[in-house]
Amino acid sequence: MNFESLKPKIIAIIADTTLSRDTKLTMICQWLSDSVEYYNWVGFYFANHQDRTLHLGPYVGAETDHTVIPFGKGICGQVAESNQNFVVPDVSAQTNYIACSFTVKSEIVVPLFVNGLNIGQIDIDSHVLNPFSEADEHFLEFVNQQVAQLF
Repeated sequence: MNFESLKPKIIAIIADTTLSRDTKLTMICQWLSDSVEYYNWVGFYFANHQDRTLHLGPYVGAETDHTVIPFGKGICGQVAESNQNFVVPDVSAQTNYIACSFTVKSEIVVPLFVNGLNIGQIDIDSHVLNPFSEADEHFLEFVNQQVAQLF
């Protein structure tokens, strides 16, 4: 996958002053889902630090019941506490995993920082075992650096 070729579109979406923040986030989710074959569910979660919960933001993919996730629970909740990327090659091997669908085989979650604070994350599920590489991590870090400009 040539992630470099996807970066200009992300930059263009962020720069479009005619779009709302949620529209931009939805467009980014759709662009990623359409552009990367193994990105089957793409969404953002945002932190409520007082309640220590994550709240589902814009996403593209199958509907999910996981609209609020406590810090520490599941992959997303663990990233909210660790402030570190989390790549899960095989979700069935994780003991602290919140199953979204039997079709999900792997997941990557990358935190979103604004002024050093983890305000949320981008979460991607795949129907393929072990598709995520270091290149995915670096690309999603870039995406989140661009998204951080919206806050």
